[in-house]
Amino acid sequence: MPSMYGVPVNTAFSPHLRKSGSRPVELGDLGSSAEEGVLHSSDENEMKGVGNPLSTAAMMPSPTFLWRFKVVLFLIWGLSCCKIGWDSVMRMSADLRDRFLYEAFLYYNPLLLMAFMVWLWGANLWVFSQANVNYGKMFDLDQSHLTHREIWKCAIWMTIIVPTSMTSYLYLYSHDEVSLAASQPVFSYI
Repeated sequence: MPSMYGVPVNTAFSPHLRKSGSRPVELGDLGSSAEEGVLHSSDENEMKGVGNPLSTAAMMPSPTFLWRFKVVLFLIWGLSCCKIGWDSVMRMSADLRDRFLYEAFLYYNPLLLMAFMVWLWGANLWVFSQANVNYGKMFDLDQSHLTHREIWKCAIWMTIIVPTSMTSYLYLYSHDEVSLAASQPVFSYI
C-alpha cells in the first residue's frame, strides 16, 4: 500500500482518478490501460446517447422569458374573460340582468373572498420572510409549512378557476342554457 506524505492511500478505488459518468479506475491499472478505459467509457456514453449537459441546457428558455410569457397568457386570459362576460351581460334584458347579477354575486362572492384571503396570506408570509421573522418557530409549526411562493401558486390557480367559472356561468346563462349554467358554481365549490 503506497503512501503519500506519510498517509496510507487506499488503492482499490479513487474518486480522483475517474471522470464523472465513467467506471471507477483502479490504481493498479494506471498506464496505457487507464487511458483506454476512460476513452472506452466515453465511447460507450456517446453510443448510449448520453450527451453533453451543456447542449441540453442551451435549449431551455430563460426564466425571464418564461415569466413574461406567463404574464402575457394571464393578460390574454383576463381580457378574454372580461370580453365574454361583458358581451354576455349586455345580451340580457335589464330586469333579467339585475336578477342574474344578484345570483352571480351570491354564488361567487364567497369564492372570490376566499381567493383574496389566500393572496393576503401569501403577502403576510412574504412580509415575514422579508423581515427575517421565523414564523414557523413563532407559531410552533413543523418544518413542512408552506412558503409564500407555494401559497401564491394556490392563489393564482384560485384566481384563474373562479373567474373562468363565473365567465362560463355568464355565457351559458345568457345563451339560455340555464341547467348548464347552474352547474358552474357547483363545480367551483368542489
